[in-house]
Amino acid sequence: MYNWINAYPEVEGGGEIMENSPRYVCKSARESLIEKLGLPEPDEFCQDWEYVVANSSRLEEFLAFYGKGSLNSEEKFALMVIIVSSFNDHLSEYDFDIVIWNRIRHLLEEDMQIHVNTILYWSLEGEDLEDCFPITRYMREIEISPSRD
Repeated sequence: MYNWINAYPEVEGGGEIMENSPRYVCKSARESLIEKLGLPEPDEFCQDWEYVVANSSRLEEFLAFYGKGSLNSEEKFALMVIIVSSFNDHLSEYDFDIVIWNRIRHLLEEDMQIHVNTILYWSLEGEDLEDCFPITRYMREIEISPSRD
């Protein structure tokens, strides 16, 4: 199994690019997205709420909401996990949609510092594609780069 937590790439000049990148969906971001998007609340046994609420039929809505620019970095991180998981589901249900993928990829690259851990998680570097998520081949296209600040 791929150990993505220890796979942090080094950047020029030393250091790791994901030191300040979110790794987990925090409670405040989850609660905010539940309120703003009408997402279901987790039950007492839910461990992976962001994957449970993924919904390929709401992908356009999620992308439009992300694009409004009214989210903090924790909300962006949480919503992008939902978006990527929703697109992964979409790939299992429908044909590849280059337009949707290009929108997702643009957002991932635009907010690279926030989403680097999401990119690494879904990329599963070192694993054979036949053993990976449907979205893995596309996530591997994204070049991880240092912060653009």
